[in-house]
Amino acid sequence: MYDVMAVGNALVDHEYALNDASLEETQLTKGNMTLASLEEQQQLLAYFQLADIAPSKQTGGGSAANTMYAFASLGGKPFYACRVGDDEQGQFYLQDLNDAGVATSSQSVHVGGVTGSCVVAITDDGERTMQTYLGTSSDITEDNVDFDALTKSDWLYLEGYLAMSEGIQPAMTKLRQQAGIHNTKIAVSFADPAVVKFAKDGLLNMLGNKVAVIFCNYEEACLFTDKKQIKAAARALTEHCQIAVVTNGAKGAIIARKADDDSEITIHEIATPQVSDVIDTNGAGDNYAGAFLYGLSQHYSLPECGRLASEVSAQVIQQFGPRLASQDYQDIAKRVLTV
Repeated sequence: MYDVMAVGNALVDHEYALNDASLEETQLTKGNMTLASLEEQQQLLAYFQLADIAPSKQTGGGSAANTMYAFASLGGKPFYACRVGDDEQGQFYLQDLNDAGVATSSQSVHVGGVTGSCVVAITDDGERTMQTYLGTSSDITEDNVDFDALTKSDWLYLEGYLAMSEGIQPAMTKLRQQAGIHNTKIAVSFADPAVVKFAKDGLLNMLGNKVAVIFCNYEEACLFTDKKQIKAAARALTEHCQIAVVTNGAKGAIIARKADDDSEITIHEIATPQVSDVIDTNGAGDNYAGAFLYGLSQHYSLPECGRLASEVSAQVIQQFGPRLASQDYQDIAKRVLTV
């Protein structure tokens, strides 16, 4: 049995520390994710090499994978469905997850495929800007999804980046249908402003009639709902979910919960812990979702889930890379959660 099954893009992250001037040279949109061809990815990597900018870190990545890594490290039992190549990077990627306690399937390995990669540029203010070559991950279909694992899971978690992949949409529909049959609760992360801007139809397909939880940040919430205030956006999101979790960096987070009978919406405000030095925001939202979902799976209150998630993401942004050491997650949980 699993607490949660997740589906997402499998990407190996290559992180680079840049100043704003160097980022401008790449012509990437700061704070957003841009999809690239293999040639474009190679050109970007060649630019870093010519500029004598070495990567600061290489690690397993992908939004939902980061979320499941946090979930497992806190003590949960997750299963992750994805698509990697039968190459060295693919082997590294799956082994990295397995070592952390995240279950995977041989269905995720595509013979002859090239494992996707994500170049993550971190500027001096800690903001992350990404260029992603999806590789074989872009061809993920229901053949790569172990639907049997879904029948053994209490939750289904879907990352928003999948909304940009047409091939996975039939599987999204099937997953939602199967989740309904087996009373599996669904959580969806919007993942990036670019997803809302360019793949809203795909997001709506993920959401279906309604899901249990939506995770997003303030910019994504406003883009999706056409609201300008965070509380108004959170309230509007509850048209698509029971619980809307909207993060807003140092300004904290808003949790909006619609009553079972739709009679009222309860708002919880969660403060962000003080952080002296923001080094890298890559993975902050993924970890927030993983910690929050872990809290929900263990039946903690919404404020407790929010505090745990805030503490975890606050720790993540004070280091390079999208994942903490396993013990760090457990130490935070012991400090934040009541027995």
